[in-house]
Amino acid sequence: MAVLVSALAFLMTLAGGLAAMRVRDKRHLVLGLAGGLMLGVVAFDLIPESLELSRDRPLGVPAPMIGFAAGFLLLHVVEQAVAIHRAHEGEYAPHVHAHGHGHPDGGAGGAGLLAAFALVGHSLVDGLSIGLGFQSGTQTGAFVALAVITHDFADGFNTFTAASLGGRDRRPALALLVADAAAPVAGAALTLLGTVPEGVLGPYLGLFAGVLLYLSAAEILPEAHSGHPRVMTLCATGLGLAVVVFSVGLAG
Repeated sequence: MAVLVSALAFLMTLAGGLAAMRVRDKRHLVLGLAGGLMLGVVAFDLIPESLELSRDRPLGVPAPMIGFAAGFLLLHVVEQAVAIHRAHEGEYAPHVHAHGHGHPDGGAGGAGLLAAFALVGHSLVDGLSIGLGFQSGTQTGAFVALAVITHDFADGFNTFTAASLGGRDRRPALALLVADAAAPVAGAALTLLGTVPEGVLGPYLGLFAGVLLYLSAAEILPEAHSGHPRVMTLCATGLGLAVVVFSVGLAG
């Protein structure tokens, strides 16, 4: 049952990625929306869920929040170590020649690919959650599946958008989108082999939330506001937050 239900998550993820693909001519709005979706997923989904899954408090601090800080710093350190991102405001905008051709930011692309891989890992955990939910009972599994399916559209949208940052070659983004769509099915299938301790999932979700927050705040939103009308982009970001709020509310 869990594997069959996770097939709906597969379809929703693909739908989200295809939606992001079709509106590439409005890239600043896509990035603004993706930034809002990511902020919403972090604040209204990942952090609350991670705190519910793990009650461990090393040194008096919730374990998922330690993972959250570690995830944020991890992406920052990776970017600095490979000279991906330099914190100068003038570099947020693409460099444009007199003929109007811009060079994509390879740094944003590297960070985006890293975040897209993290999203695939998160989708795998979604599948594990569906499987573990059905192990607890049909009703519990159904509620967990509803929560996963309702936000998988945003996951697919974010995966394709993040993987597309800094480059015009869509093949890596498409490959990661397919991997992200297939990950819940794989996760649900893995639960047929055994169980995963909730104490491990909590800190992981916190780590993933930190990665997403860094990508949204340091890469996607600054690029979305670079050289584009800010009001519409802000509206797109607010819409992304609202979508996650209502999705989480409906799933709850």
